[in-house]
Amino acid sequence: MAADPVICAPLVAERLALRSARTPVLRTGMGPARSRRSAAQLRDRARLVAGVAGGLAPNIAVADVVVATEVLGGDHPIACQHPDLLADRLRGLGLTVHIGPILSTPRLTFSAAARARLAATGALAVDMESAWLAGPTPFAVVRVVSDTATAGLLSPAVLARGWRALATLHRCTPALDEWAAAAR
Repeated sequence: MAADPVICAPLVAERLALRSARTPVLRTGMGPARSRRSAAQLRDRARLVAGVAGGLAPNIAVADVVVATEVLGGDHPIACQHPDLLADRLRGLGLTVHIGPILSTPRLTFSAAARARLAATGALAVDMESAWLAGPTPFAVVRVVSDTATAGLLSPAVLARGWRALATLHRCTPALDEWAAAAR
C-alpha cells in the first residue's frame, strides 16, 4: 500500500495559499534540482503538484486553472491520472479550467519569442518543477496561471496578477483534498 498522498507546492507563497488543505502540503522548492531532491524524499507517496505557472496558449488568461493531462520536459512525457475528474471538481468550484499538457523547463521564460517556441509544443502552461516532482502513480498537476505571453513576468502588474493566481489556488483546495482522498 502506498503512503499517504501529499500536495507539492514549490514556493512559500503557494504553500501559504494551500494552508487550509487537510492533505499535507510540502514546500518542495523552485526549479529542477530542489524538485528532484524533494521527489527522492517522497518515495512512493502519491503526489499532486499545485502552484502557479505561465500561460502559453492564447486562450489562457491570468487566474485560469490548468489541469495537466501529461507533463512534458523531462526525460519522457509523464501521464497524469484522471485529469477530467479533477477538472470537473474544480469547475464545480466556479473556476475556469483548461485540460492539457504542461511543460516543465529548467528556468524562467521571459521573452515573447521564447514563450511562442514553448507554446509550439502544444503545452497550455509552463512551470519549473512538475516533471521533476513526478513519482509513482497516482500523480496529478494543477497550476494557476499568473502570467501569459501578453501579460508577462517583466511587468509592474506581475505582483497583482500573482496575488490573483494565489487567491485562485487557495480556492482549489477542496478539489485537491478530494483528489488526495481518492488517491488513498
